[in-house]
Amino acid sequence: MDKKIIAGVVALAVASLLLILMLPDESANTQETLPWNITHPTPDTTRIFGVTLGKNTLGDAESAFKEQAEISLFKPAGANMAVEAFIEEVNLNGLKAKIVMTVAVSQEELQGMFGRGLRMNSTPSGKRITLTPDDLARVRQAPVTSLAYLPAVKLEEAVLAKRFGAPAERVRETQSGAVHWLYPQHGLDVALGGKEKPLLQYVSPGDFDLLRAPLMASGEILK
Repeated sequence: MDKKIIAGVVALAVASLLLILMLPDESANTQETLPWNITHPTPDTTRIFGVTLGKNTLGDAESAFKEQAEISLFKPAGANMAVEAFIEEVNLNGLKAKIVMTVAVSQEELQGMFGRGLRMNSTPSGKRITLTPDDLARVRQAPVTSLAYLPAVKLEEAVLAKRFGAPAERVRETQSGAVHWLYPQHGLDVALGGKEKPLLQYVSPGDFDLLRAPLMASGEILK
């Protein structure tokens, strides 16, 4: 083949590759990746950020966020163990945030993971265990049951009210003073702490009492 033709083909291929790399990534900039775009594929499931809680696995969620989560087993004092998956930063529609997810793993399995743990670190609220590679792989196959969204910027109450509407209840924590806007129909709890950035917690509607019950035990309903 003529050297000029070869050079032309190579140049065209390089130009095409550069064009592809320069194209904006629209996968993280869609209506589905907005924190107030909550849908319910079935009456008892919640879909948020492209993840259907109780259905999609942690591996699916990592693919949706295009980030690998930091996974650890957490054993709080006087409570059941749970696996938490933490993503330091995602950028969805220009909003930077942290993501924390929990996954459905039985207490029996968690006990085995605890025994096989590679390291244990003590924290003020409990113990955090580093899992083995095999247990990490198992966790990534388990469905996500809850998702917490912590935006890097403060969202004004007026914005939240416009996007989510009036909450079914508002509950104030006695100790911290944080006020929780509760949306049981969406499986959503929006925690507001004055000047603090909000915390949005999502679960399936059928699991909403897991969020509400602790608040009712240590808080008061606001009128």
